[in-house]
Amino acid sequence: MDSETLDRPLRVLRLDATRKGDPDRGPMVTMNPDDARSRLLTDGELAWVYGPRRGELATVRIDASMRLGDVVLRDVVGASPSESVRIQKVDTDTPRRRDLA
Repeated sequence: MDSETLDRPLRVLRLDATRKGDPDRGPMVTMNPDDARSRLLTDGELAWVYGPRRGELATVRIDASMRLGDVVLRDVVGASPSESVRIQKVDTDTPRRRDLA
């Protein structure tokens, strides 16, 4: 699979915001199983959500009723409905460089 397929932008269908006291809170991205599979993501995994203004970690929720190419974001700042976002797997295999200066 080429990198364009893995990093294809997805359209924000809806943005949900929770309130203090809600039982389910925190950043989450809900997506189609095929979109998740092409990014090597599984249900419950953390992924980067890169919007037009910033990137944020969110829990992945896979939902077969979602249309291919659409996502629903919950408590993710930096994206609005109809904007494009990129969802990427968290890279835990590549060691981070430390500046020694």
